Amino acid sequence: MRKRIRIVLFILLIALLGAAVFVLVYFRVSKVYVSGNTQYTDEEISDMVMRGPLGHNSLYLSFLYRNKSIDDINLVDKMDVETIDHETIRIKVYEKAIAGYVEYVGQRVYFTRDGTVVEASKRVIKGVPEVRGLSFDQIILHEKLHTDNEEIFERILDVAQLLGKYDLTADKIFFDSSENMTLFFGGVRVLLGKADYTDEKIANLQFIIPNLEGKTGTIDMTGYTPSTKYTTFREKRVAAETEGASGEGGG
Repeated sequence: MRKRIRIVLFILLIALLGAAVFVLVYFRVSKVYVSGNTQYTDEEISDMVMRGPLGHNSLYLSFLYRNKSIDDINLVDKMDVETIDHETIRIKVYEKAIAGYVEYVGQRVYFTRDGTVVEASKRVIKGVPEVRGLSFDQIILHEKLHTDNEEIFERILDVAQLLGKYDLTADKIFFDSSENMTLFFGGVRVLLGKADYTDEKIANLQFIIPNLEGKTGTIDMTGYTPSTKYTTFREKRVAAETEGASGEGGG
């Protein structure tokens, strides 16, 4: 009787081991599709999702991330994981909307459109403008930036949202001591001035900036109003000035 029980237990053990091996081998992920990511590579995203000893098992991942998102990564709002088949998963990345960054103690401090600090590092994120003209007492990760002039900071957040709304990418946002705002798009400088009619000014920039690609100069919108729409562009002709100077010297 005992011998028969031992045989049955042995068979059950072999069956369990066989099932375990089958699950580990058959459900091993070999294909990963990643979408929505710009700040992290596909490989980095995969490593973030497929963690732990069973991280490459599609069956385990399907249970782990069922009705659950990953939300503990600095530049990512959340990630959804979908199991396509026994060896394939799809990862959808929803990144945080980065409004800009400030230089602080040798690092780039990135913040979202609501002013929350999401990362402090030397990482260079393309398409995110540098903000100058503000001072900070301290900066704390995952908390909102606090500056000595909260009104100006609110303007920055408003402008960041407007730039995103009109599909514009500024290189730099600058404030002078008189609280006048200037935007930089490559070689083009845009003088926005005070806070008046900021929405209307940037709405018009969406039609102006694309036509100035490759040019250098200054757009003056400080006198802009919805009724006058007064805007000027003063181009800086570096090549022409250089040629002219050379010609005079030759004569």
